[in-house]
Amino acid sequence: MSLAALCDHQGLSRQAYYQQRQREAAQQAEDDKILCLVHMIRQRHPRMGTRKLLVKLGPFLEREGLQIGRDGLFALLREHDLLIAAQRRGHRTTWAGRRRAPNRLAGQTFTRPDAAWVADITYLDLAAGGFAYLFLLMDLYSRYLIGWSLAPTLAGEHALQALQKGLRQTTRPVQGTIHHSDHGAQYSSQAYWDCLSTHGLQPSMGEVGNAYDNAYAERVVGTLKREYALDSVFRTEHDLQQAVAQAIHLYNTDRPHLALDYVTPQAVYQGGVAAKAVFVVPVETLP
Repeated sequence: MSLAALCDHQGLSRQAYYQQRQREAAQQAEDDKILCLVHMIRQRHPRMGTRKLLVKLGPFLEREGLQIGRDGLFALLREHDLLIAAQRRGHRTTWAGRRRAPNRLAGQTFTRPDAAWVADITYLDLAAGGFAYLFLLMDLYSRYLIGWSLAPTLAGEHALQALQKGLRQTTRPVQGTIHHSDHGAQYSSQAYWDCLSTHGLQPSMGEVGNAYDNAYAERVVGTLKREYALDSVFRTEHDLQQAVAQAIHLYNTDRPHLALDYVTPQAVYQGGVAAKAVFVVPVETLP
């Protein structure tokens, strides 16, 4: 069928047909540029979600004279199979210790960094079999990861190493800072409690078996695994160490955080940028 006959069949003039083709070509060119920028960002943040991608894309889109909204970006990523799928299973890292502490977070309002820290442990897979364990310490107000340790075992000394790293990093007084964790043996050892006592930190724990036992720390664990591929199987411990260091650096310094009005945790913790909303821990979710 000739172009003229095709246009007649569709009720279009040849001029309208060419204009439509030009618009489609221009849209395709814009989509290709945006996808290229998405791939560039995901080289550093492999599984960054769509909303945060839109924030990171902002300066590039403005420079290139491009526009796309949240729904448009979702549709574009879906079309190219670039949406992030939900991830998988769990592995036990908590065995109850002897000591208990009350939940000092419940019902509290935090308006500054270093008012409360939360700690957690997660497992990471190695190709040779078995696991490595990542011990994390996070400032609750800024979501900044102030201490971490990667270890081959769940021994309490590794939790202590993460705590000591956080204590070395902070420049603020920590007398009275709440330290919240689950009830695991690593956080109730004599050495750990001695360190908390020496620096004036107040131990806090959730209840045994509560689903929201340590939700804030567990959330950042999920982010590291989901967005930075730490739920992958790593060939060597060296590869894993590098991946963890890079993931924590990018999370702290380059990832826009939804709860911080898309500011980075480092900007809030170290740079004096205030979190937009006062952080309140609800009584009904943390017992």
